Amino acid sequence: MSLIGRANTALNINTVTGVDEALSVHGSDWLWAVTAIYVLSFIVLLVLSFAAKESERVFHYLFSFALLVGAITYYAQASDLGWSAVKQTDHLGNGVVRQMFYARYINWVVSFPSLVLGLGLISGVSWTTIFCNIAIAWYWVISYLVSAYTTTAYRWGFFAFGTFSWLILAMSTINESREAAALLGIERDYLFLAGLNIAFSDSRPSRESGDVSKEAPPATTDVSMAS
Repeated sequence: MSLIGRANTALNINTVTGVDEALSVHGSDWLWAVTAIYVLSFIVLLVLSFAAKESERVFHYLFSFALLVGAITYYAQASDLGWSAVKQTDHLGNGVVRQMFYARYINWVVSFPSLVLGLGLISGVSWTTIFCNIAIAWYWVISYLVSAYTTTAYRWGFFAFGTFSWLILAMSTINESREAAALLGIERDYLFLAGLNIAFSDSRPSRESGDVSKEAPPATTDVSMAS
């Protein structure tokens, strides 16, 4: 049978019960496409690592691992796995219980510290700063994870702690690490990479964690936010 004409049957095989708002077929299709991008990117970066200079291979290994973790977490989401039911306490127009993919937090707890480590190595900042920033990145993502699972208004406390830690990480990235990069003469290039990292990081965990507190979209569009 041709794979091109095969329908997406993941939602029929891995059925969802006990939730009012769940992944749609179109959402699953999108997540399969993202999975393919991650796998392709991993393969390309892995191949390039064999031709890279010895001093540059650490970046290839670091981001290859992050891409591999991202690939399997998106595979889980596309397959309608790696989730749990979370009760909503307000904005119940689309139901009381929603499907929350914890798989994406597994991705974030690996990918964002990997980016922090990569930026730290590029800037030449001290290892103490790098380790502190990695710890803050973990604190930030885990705080948002707890916020997403909290079903009362106390979720905002975890969200606030996570957001505050993200601000600390962002300030360290564009201040202390930038100063170290300037000493190496790569300040402009570093700021470009750091800016992309901050913009990307701000759009992911905060959006999912805050989604338990705001009105949920219809089920047919729910997982447009899962990427």
